[in-house]
Amino acid sequence: MRWGTAAVVAAAVVGAGAGAAVLVIGRRASERMVHPVKAQDRPTGPVLVKALAAGRVTFTRSPESTRPGRWAVEWGDGGHAVVEEVLHEDAQGVTRRLVRADRGTLTSGTVVRFTPRVHTGDPTTALGLPFSETAAAGELGALPAWYLDGMRGTWVVLVHGSGADRQQVLPVLPLLDRLGLPALAVTYRGDAGAPSSPDGLGHFGETEWRDVEAAVRLALDNGAGRVILYGWSLGATIALQTAARSAWASSVSSLVLDSPVLDLPATARRGAARSGYRGTAAELGALAVEGRTGVDLADFARIADGTDLRVPTLVLHGPDDPVAPWRAAARLAGRRSDVVSLQPVPGGDHAALWNADPARYEEQLRRWLTPFL
Repeated sequence: MRWGTAAVVAAAVVGAGAGAAVLVIGRRASERMVHPVKAQDRPTGPVLVKALAAGRVTFTRSPESTRPGRWAVEWGDGGHAVVEEVLHEDAQGVTRRLVRADRGTLTSGTVVRFTPRVHTGDPTTALGLPFSETAAAGELGALPAWYLDGMRGTWVVLVHGSGADRQQVLPVLPLLDRLGLPALAVTYRGDAGAPSSPDGLGHFGETEWRDVEAAVRLALDNGAGRVILYGWSLGATIALQTAARSAWASSVSSLVLDSPVLDLPATARRGAARSGYRGTAAELGALAVEGRTGVDLADFARIADGTDLRVPTLVLHGPDDPVAPWRAAARLAGRRSDVVSLQPVPGGDHAALWNADPARYEEQLRRWLTPFL
């Protein structure tokens, strides 16, 4: 049932006043999805620095401070440090290895938040990799992109996820550089520096895929023989839609999908729940997402099920992903086992799978990409 139909039915059943309330609840519950919260603004539990020593920091115990892998901690106005493996934990606290403190002063008593943004800035300031600024010619205007040169004829087009920006792709750039693969980290409508969507809303790839198609054209016009599409979260969904819908799809040799959103209603319900709307209110939020964006759910589901998939596809997904259900990734892999390789990342958070185990993630990626060199 579409959102407009649901609202009309609700109004008829419970009266105009209550029907209006249904509209308001559904709209509010859908806000998180159609206006994504920036990753750095998403609330996390408060974590306190209890003690510091050479090369280590102790935090209060929390789900965030006990996560495996490599994470950043941020605090105050721009403070940023990076921590790695857990060295010791008990009921009183969690001690982790301190890799570096980039900005600000980390002291005992500082309240921090954990974030996957281990690298910040651009490829040069964050990683020492040379790059140039370029832009794809999208239907709404210029779409800024980072270009990193490489010796190979296949380019990797990198598509960040909803609520993130190009900094999300930074962790994989050193590997692509070592493999000699040119990389194009792109933007799409609604991003900083890119044109806004005409209605100001995100459309879950329904329109954004055309901006990634423009980046594919840019790569082909500048010497790429083939293109690998690599996306995170909703960016992975956009990459999948580009491979299915683009007139240049024949130039796509492979897909890499990190935490793809493949079940839009389920993800919308989870988004509403994270905003405090549960049960019926979450269902109304999911319906409102469909109605406000005009997404064709049948078409979305067809693409998400791999009906139009024609190239080898690596899917990296966390079994306990709180945003994009694992079962949707498993369904895609089951239906298209001829081209899809599904790799679970235990302990991996949504679109932060590299953080859970950087070495393992990069080795899986290296093995996948090597045949396409």
